Amino acid sequence: MWPFGEENLYDAMLETYIPLLNALTDLRDEGIKARVNIGITPILAEMMADEYLKDGFETYMNTRIQAIQKDVALYPDGTPHSEHKAYLAAYYESYYTAILRDFTDKYQRSLLSAFRELQDEGCIEITTSGATHGFLPLLGTDESIQAQIRTGIEAYKKHFGRAPKGIWLPECAYRPTEEQIDPETGNPVLRVGLEAFLYEYGIEYFFTEYHAIEGSTTSESRRDFGVYRHIQNIPMKNGKQTGLKTNQAYFLKDYPVAVMGRDNRSSFQVWSGAHGYPGDGLYREFHRKDVNSGMKYWRLTSKDADQGDKMLYDPVLAFNQTKSHADHFVTLVNDILRDNYNKTQDSNNLIMVSFDTELYGHWWFEGVTWLKHVIRGMHLCETLEIETASGYLKKHPPKIAIELPECTWGQGGHYWVWNNNDTNWMWPIIHSAETRFRHITEQYPSVAKGSLEERVLNQALRELLLLQSSDWPFLVTTFQAKNYAIERFEGHTARFNKLCDMLADRQLNEVDLAEITDIDNPFPSIDYRWFLAKQLGTPIPEPMKAPDRLVGVKQ
Repeated sequence: MWPFGEENLYDAMLETYIPLLNALTDLRDEGIKARVNIGITPILAEMMADEYLKDGFETYMNTRIQAIQKDVALYPDGTPHSEHKAYLAAYYESYYTAILRDFTDKYQRSLLSAFRELQDEGCIEITTSGATHGFLPLLGTDESIQAQIRTGIEAYKKHFGRAPKGIWLPECAYRPTEEQIDPETGNPVLRVGLEAFLYEYGIEYFFTEYHAIEGSTTSESRRDFGVYRHIQNIPMKNGKQTGLKTNQAYFLKDYPVAVMGRDNRSSFQVWSGAHGYPGDGLYREFHRKDVNSGMKYWRLTSKDADQGDKMLYDPVLAFNQTKSHADHFVTLVNDILRDNYNKTQDSNNLIMVSFDTELYGHWWFEGVTWLKHVIRGMHLCETLEIETASGYLKKHPPKIAIELPECTWGQGGHYWVWNNNDTNWMWPIIHSAETRFRHITEQYPSVAKGSLEERVLNQALRELLLLQSSDWPFLVTTFQAKNYAIERFEGHTARFNKLCDMLADRQLNEVDLAEITDIDNPFPSIDYRWFLAKQLGTPIPEPMKAPDRLVGVKQ
């Protein structure tokens, strides 16, 4: 629960996912298919589908509405500007009540069904991710990478009724084919690049940061929203300019898996702390809250204003500003495409921009409305075409094959955020758990479906995947929830080892299994055999030769 648990999900549903669904359905009703990609991680999908959390969201919303209603009764209270607070309290009461009504009536408590319907209608394309957002390049075994991807794909099929075409690699973390030392034997082994796993499971494309394509000597931080502002600046590992641009998609050299890089110039207009739209003084201040109700009654005012100097928020002025900023962004994108065309004489130039979904609504309260204006503006602009990733690739297949370096979205463009002096103690524990599960599963090559052995093995894999979540080292690095992250990491480790002890000793305890399953129960159809897929006769395919039409580029 508070401050790091369920409320984070409820806030995201309240401020991001329901408003986003409303915007997308409004556009659809206008005859506009947004044709944007939305990443819904498997673990987020599992949470959104969980009946306990649906009930919790309704309880949370009713609690928030009751707190607002106390403000409605309190204001004006004779203090300066309390008439304005009375207006804002009434605004929030209406807003929150409408969101709860949308959840229960419009979407029948199933946000995933609404997203699925939009995808089925061709309005959006939903991408998957690793099951628990595990940091794939640092996992110690290929079986773990397979299990992360396979579990994510199976969860996607369950919730959206089809296989995913694209993936958001957790933390945009990519690893090329490279030689590593096997921690168990001490011998050098060749670890294939992540694209081999994506190709094996039918994934057609993924996304990356601009510096992975272009090379860079600097790594621009995301705008200072939430935990991002706590990440220090460190130098790039791959600082050499490549001569490549993000204005087209590329194939990876050995496998026909496409990669698209974020356009830095247009993204900068949103992410920049100094120049980004969310920093406009008219927009709502995220951090300051009313001492009675917790409502956010203030606006940013200025970048230099202390919290005590913030002016009261005016939603009319703020939401009017989103149209101006959206028009500016559409014009900027059009100008970049025109500049690219003048340089290349190629009318198929690509601009791919990617943002955390919760930037819109949660961190930037007015952001969903801005996005709605942007999508409408781009559809009305005759010189622009907005398209899903797979739609773009179908029209414009890559013509060049490249080799990507190791990369992430994190500072310096590499793995430091997740593997540093504060977190490097975690990785030997993860690697030891992976190796232990490999040995355990070798003792159980075949078990009866539905047997106690299978249920314990499945729960052990579930705990291993949860243990591998990239959230834990990330939160330790950022110091936002360090103790909580360590507690979760150690809890999953303890439960994993308890299950493995049962299996190793062949003393299975159904009561203990039930207690652990009650704590951690995502992915109900999980199958420990997914960890064994490589050993059970579905080997990673051999690298294929790039088609003749492709020109190889080595970075």
